[in-house]
Formats: sequence, structure tokens, C-alpha cells
Amino acid sequence: MDRPLLVALVVGVLQGVFEWLPISSEGNIAIALTALGSSPETAVSFALFLHAGTALSATVYYRDELRTELARLPAWRPGDAFDGETATLSFLAVATVVSGVVAMAAYTALKDLVSALTGGAFVALVGGLLVFTGLLQRFAGTLALGDRTRPDAVDAVLVGALQGIAVLPGVSRSGTTASALLLRGHDGPASFRLSFLLSIPAALGGGVLALADSGGLPGITLEAAVVSLVVAALVGYVTIGALMRLVRRVPFWGICVGLGGLAVVGGLGVTAL
Repeated sequence: MDRPLLVALVVGVLQGVFEWLPISSEGNIAIALTALGSSPETAVSFALFLHAGTALSATVYYRDELRTELARLPAWRPGDAFDGETATLSFLAVATVVSGVVAMAAYTALKDLVSALTGGAFVALVGGLLVFTGLLQRFAGTLALGDRTRPDAVDAVLVGALQGIAVLPGVSRSGTTASALLLRGHDGPASFRLSFLLSIPAALGGGVLALADSGGLPGITLEAAVVSLVVAALVGYVTIGALMRLVRRVPFWGICVGLGGLAVVGGLGVTAL
């Protein structure tokens, strides 16, 4: 890539905005990086690495809620883990463990698949997963009518597994996890709150995974890495509140399907040339 600092600045801004929208920040950034000349492997690693920046944004934004949940840790007991005030804490803990296990398996499969794909085929694959994500959100938005206020063990396992699968570029983490919670009977605000609280350890884990798998920075210089993370964190913190309110009003499933469709057509077109 030419002008790595400029690219780092741009993708940092994109990550800071896209992370809070159910359109797969990883998938869209991987497509952008591939279009700029990165290999699919580097694009995926860099896009995953950027999540560490927005993890910091979410940690600061949700600091009061995180402090409240951690304060409940001394009262936690296995027998009533999902009863009363410790339900959210238990949900976050169990879902994070499940997410980590599933993400490792999904990432291993992703590496094998990406290494076998050309740039155009990779873009088409990401587009197909974006279309799937959009249709899932549409389905959940149509059928979700619940008013549950407390997550249970089934929620934790299901949402944790879906978050792990979201390591695949094109599968929106927030879109799939919030959709699952909606279908499980939680209302919109509760679903997005749980989804974004859960995103913090997952995003940090994704950044560490990208570093470990690449044996260092994912195909970028130290200066570019610092720029991208700082910009993603700052833009993410500034935009999170407004964009989460926007998500509740705008049917982003259509945008997700539209972007995915364009990526499929464009990727297949490049492959055919």
C-alpha cells in the first residue's frame, strides 16, 4: 500500500464509525484494504487488529456499567448465577469464554480459506456474508416482540457462539448478537446494551489474535499501527452514542444487503477478468 499513514488514518476513521453499525466493520475494512492492494490475509489481520482501538472506546463509554458489574463479583454464586443482579455478569463471562473457543476455530478455518482465494473471490465471499447478516437482521426485526429483562445461560451460549463466528469478515458482530437477543425475547435497547458490553473482551481478543497470528504487526509499520488505533479509539468514542441511537431508527439490514450485493458483483467481476 502506498502512503501507509494515510491508509492507517482512513481505516481508523472507518473502524471508529463502522464498529457501532451492524454492517461488519471487519468485512468492509477488509474489502477496502483489498481494493487498495493488500493481500486478503493482511487485510483480514489489519481489520481484526483495529478492533483493539474501538474496544478502548467502548470501555471508556461503558465504564460506569462495567464498574457496576465488577462490583457484583463478590456476590456471585454458581447456584444462582443467572438469577437477580449477577445475571448480566454471568452472561458476559460465559459468552466471552464460548466466544473465544468458537472464534479460534472459525479463525483457523478462515485462514485456510483466505489463503486459497484471490482478491476478487475474497471480496465476493465477504459480500455474501454481508448479505446473510443483513437478512438475519431483517428476520429478527420482524419477529422480535419480547420484553425480557434478564439474560440466561442459553442466551450466553448462543450469543457467545455467534460472536465467535463473527470473526469471519462480513458477519456483523453487533448485527448477529443483537438479532439473537431480540429473537430470544429481549427488547432493542437491552439487546444492544448486552451486545456492546460483550464486544469489549471480544474486540481486545481479536486485536491480540491478529498480533499473535502475524507474529507482530499485521503487515503495517509501527507508526501506522499507532495512528490507526488512536484514530479508531477517538472516533469510536465520539460517535458511539449517536450511532447507537441511529441504529435503533434506521433499517441497516438493507444497507448491509446492498453493500454485500455490490461486493459480490464486484468481486466476481474482478475474478472473471
